[in-house]
Amino acid sequence: VQLQASGGGLVQVGGSLRLSCAASGSTISIYNMNWFRQAPGKQRELVAGITSIGAVNYAEPVKGRFTISRDNAKGTVYLQMDSLKPEDTAVYYCNALRIRTYGKYDYWGQGTLVTVSS
Repeated sequence: VQLQASGGGLVQVGGSLRLSCAASGSTISIYNMNWFRQAPGKQRELVAGITSIGAVNYAEPVKGRFTISRDNAKGTVYLQMDSLKPEDTAVYYCNALRIRTYGKYDYWGQGTLVTVSS
């Protein structure tokens, strides 16, 4: 699976952005899809995830502000980010994950930079 993230940019505090992660090479329907982010000097952290059957989970700092969704027919995962804060500034990465008893399939996109200015 090849993943291409897009949609990042510069936005003011309180603004919104929608990130997209387009997959190619394989269907994403069997994968759990995740968005991670990494701020300067910090470790990469999970922001939001959506399972292959549509269950979602969010990191506490983004609950109520971010929404993850998927369109399996288009092979795309989205992250709608509202009410952005300066602490949301980071490189955002999409991830496709499938864990089997015999191994793990784990793919990453190249990242897209989100900068929130105050």
